[in-house]
Amino acid sequence: MDHDGDDGDLGVAAAFEQHRPRLRGVAERLLGSAADAEDAVQDSWLRLRRVDPTGIDNLGGWLTTVTSRICLDRLRARHARPEALDEPDLDQAGPDDPAGDAVLADSVGRAVAVVLDSLAPAERVAFVLHDVFAVPFDEIAPVLGRSTEATRKLAGRARHRARLGAADDRHDLAGRREVVARFLDALREGDVPAMVALLAPDAVRHVDPVLLAPGRAATVHGARAIAEEARRFSAPARRARPATVDGHPGAAVVHEGVPTLVLTFGFTGGRIATLGVVAAPERLRALAIDLAPTEDADGPPAGG
Repeated sequence: MDHDGDDGDLGVAAAFEQHRPRLRGVAERLLGSAADAEDAVQDSWLRLRRVDPTGIDNLGGWLTTVTSRICLDRLRARHARPEALDEPDLDQAGPDDPAGDAVLADSVGRAVAVVLDSLAPAERVAFVLHDVFAVPFDEIAPVLGRSTEATRKLAGRARHRARLGAADDRHDLAGRREVVARFLDALREGDVPAMVALLAPDAVRHVDPVLLAPGRAATVHGARAIAEEARRFSAPARRARPATVDGHPGAAVVHEGVPTLVLTFGFTGGRIATLGVVAAPERLRALAIDLAPTEDADGPPAGG
């Protein structure tokens, strides 16, 4: 009985498993969710099974490209906005700074995740693949359907914004806690002008898809749009208490001692630039949450 086909399948599966940890790392950085990352990696395995592996010269590179394209498609669907808005002003990219870039790449994690959520999908893919996983720009360019130089500029722009976000994160914690507290008060009151005053004009809100009704966008852009939506649809968030989330000012809704919803904030110039609403269980479990004390720990949150 001929087992060559089975042996070949086993060989491909073994080779794929060798690359799985890196692919999962790429997908998790791009998508911000362990569950979504695992789905993307599984999709890349299914695509590998549909091709002849003997025609692939560099399996690791091929799988990284395929996984990145899958993630890019999911990011674009998540943003639910025209592709034209995915095209930043490439002439505004900052100059290369190899030493600074290495430090920044090492710091990409939860502190920068909020900033990553504010990036356009192509910016995020270019930045994460190059600065975190050292994929050359000429290999990223085909994933994005852009030239190598345009891809370099996309990453440069994203790097500049991530560097600003990481630097901002180190300053004025007390002031930011005050901004978060004022935002929560305005949210509970449904005070749109007060929320708009605390948000940067080009602020971005991202919500985990598990909270969304069909047809609602995971990402909303602009202070007015975010505030109007918060007034209409954010009843669970109105129960949020100020908290420290991964060492940064945030807020959390807790039921019977278990966080059920977390608000994360990114800042620029003393105003809220990014607002994240985290509710996916795997993402909540990954957060370090320290609730601020209230006058009555057993009563409703202050201002509720």
